[in-house]
Amino acid sequence: MEWLNYHHLYYFWSVAREESITRASERLRLAPSTISAQVSKLEEMLGGKLFRRVGRNLELTEMGRIVFRYADEIFVLGREMLDTVRGRTVSGPLRLVVGIVDALPKLVVRKLLEPALQLPEQIHLICHEGKEAQLLAELSVHSLDIVLTDTPVKPGLSVKAYSHLLGECGVSFFAVNQLAARLQGDFPRSLDGAPMLLPSPMSALRGSLDQWFDSIDIRPKIIGEFDDQALLKVFGQAGDGVFAAPSVIEEEVRRQHNVMVVGRADAVREQFYAISVERIIKHPAVAAIQKAACCSIFGTE
Repeated sequence: MEWLNYHHLYYFWSVAREESITRASERLRLAPSTISAQVSKLEEMLGGKLFRRVGRNLELTEMGRIVFRYADEIFVLGREMLDTVRGRTVSGPLRLVVGIVDALPKLVVRKLLEPALQLPEQIHLICHEGKEAQLLAELSVHSLDIVLTDTPVKPGLSVKAYSHLLGECGVSFFAVNQLAARLQGDFPRSLDGAPMLLPSPMSALRGSLDQWFDSIDIRPKIIGEFDDQALLKVFGQAGDGVFAAPSVIEEEVRRQHNVMVVGRADAVREQFYAISVERIIKHPAVAAIQKAACCSIFGTE
């Protein structure tokens, strides 16, 4: 049976947190050569490199990220064990590391994550925003607990992950008061030729909107296209055009951006998924997100 040398693991963990052998040696009060040798022994035992050098700092390799995630949990549990046996109050929040596809509306993300923050135990929420491919790669090496996105995992990807549908809804169209008042009466025909702010052509919502416009023979005047949903809404708030957002956040959009609802299109569906490496979700915060989404936010159960 192979045994892990926890001294080697602790030195690696310290270097990874400091991103430098020198800084880790100062904190641990050990010679840099001692720490370097211990990390090398761990790499030899594991059969791969844990760091690569980037400038003056060290960066974790793919294997390094996996080992660091486990080491982080091991040493947090170790501190809790000592606190427990010595009669001290066990402290330390439950970590939830979430990857968020950058096309998702921030108000939807907040609504989805809110149930985790309302759990009895304290939650340490860490959010990383990025492109889907990048986030799925991080998920595959357990750097993330889940990825929130608006599309299921595409077939053929090398990443083994499971798509959990949190819910779906239609979309609402918004505009500043003067423009909305002019367009409300004959919706959706009134959108023909109306100034429109749209998400980028690569987004799932854009594809659904284009199909809907074609199905009812409407050609809005495209004023701008945006990767960033928050930026799109800023332009909408300034009166530059009509914009669409999931109906599940209709009230929040109205209040935050001081706009009116022009109309609603239930035929245009927005879906939201939690992607995990587990077929059955076990993380208590993720389970709370899934339950609230199905039972109250989208009401699919």
